[in-house]
Amino acid sequence: MSFLSQGFSPDIVRALTECGYEKLTPVQQQAIPHARRGQDILAHAQTGTGKTAAFSLPIIQQIIDEPKPRSRANVRALILAPTRELVDQISKNIESYTQYIDVNVVAVFGGAKMSSQERKLEKGVDVLVATPGRLIEHMELGNVSFANLDFLVFDEADRMLDMGFIGAIRTIMSGVVGHPQTMLFSATSSPQMNALAQDLLRKPKRVIVNAENSTAETVAHVVYPVDEDRKRELLSELIGRKNWQQVLVFVNYKETANEVVKELKLDGINAVLCHGDKAQSARRRALEEFKSGKARVMVATEVAARGLDIQGLPHVVNYDMPFLAEDYVHRIGRTGRAGQQGHAVSFVSREEELTLVQIENLIQQRIKRVQLAGYEPANRDALLVKMQSKPAYKDRQGRTNNADDQGNAERRLRLMRAIKNKSSKTTRLKK
Repeated sequence: MSFLSQGFSPDIVRALTECGYEKLTPVQQQAIPHARRGQDILAHAQTGTGKTAAFSLPIIQQIIDEPKPRSRANVRALILAPTRELVDQISKNIESYTQYIDVNVVAVFGGAKMSSQERKLEKGVDVLVATPGRLIEHMELGNVSFANLDFLVFDEADRMLDMGFIGAIRTIMSGVVGHPQTMLFSATSSPQMNALAQDLLRKPKRVIVNAENSTAETVAHVVYPVDEDRKRELLSELIGRKNWQQVLVFVNYKETANEVVKELKLDGINAVLCHGDKAQSARRRALEEFKSGKARVMVATEVAARGLDIQGLPHVVNYDMPFLAEDYVHRIGRTGRAGQQGHAVSFVSREEELTLVQIENLIQQRIKRVQLAGYEPANRDALLVKMQSKPAYKDRQGRTNNADDQGNAERRLRLMRAIKNKSSKTTRLKK
């Protein structure tokens, strides 16, 4: 099915052709007809399936069909996304779709100068792509108005809930006048997600491309059981032995990311960092080095789990298992995109076995385990037997959408580390 068959203007089709778009992806085939009819949409689809075009192309065509003069601070279409990386990516995609038509696109997110964003907003905006936090700052300063908003999109809405943006979403909605056409896109589903959809959408058309909370069929999954203190060594071993040339590595803590990059460089493997302590310019530079092949490995925290579009990325490694099982789906969604083959590797320590079980239950798939000689974890079988006898093994909860949960988990882990370090120090003093 071609884009021309959907009634898009020749100028849009021309731009899409130059972008390498030939046929509609499944999510585009399902969502675009509903969106073109002005219906609200609730869509569940994996990352890398063409969601941006699915929700933005109908908006762009409607703006062309019903042009309205731009006026100070007024926004015609608002697209909300959870991270600056995703906002930047969406806005650039839409700019490429509109290169031959008069539709202006503005991106606002933290880490960039407010003044330059204010100047762009002052003229009026056809399509505004924003993170919730920075958008609220502009709302409070009177830089944006949603009095004439025609279109509203929530991309990666489940991630917004995970990051605690529900309050910000309510604040933004309080400034929306009337009932714009609303589309909500999510990679995973949950009761909280459904409740949000019920609040925001009117008689939505439901689009499901893959089974909810599933992973792409093009991704091969494998688990390496390993003790926590051997993970860095195992990562270097696999990259060297298997000659992996482009590897995205996910960790849970910034400190871990720094340590892993340092270790990789000592082993002669060029690696870059992407986490919250890095300035936006530094993160963008790291991504460009990784994409171009100058850096072989990029080590990232959860901040990079959404919005990174790395064409043909072959390998994703979960150095640390994610705090939420759903985040496993988002992390490995960086590979196996657009029908290409991908490889998802997870390092699982004895303490992370319960998380692995939760992930397997979520994706309804048993992940293959590979034991690399020399890296066998101590007493792993005994631990598994012990865990399976506990009620927590069966009753372990999934998504809570409580922004404090991850912080509490981090604080507990820091406390445990402090106790362990104190104990080790005391033991050395006694010796």
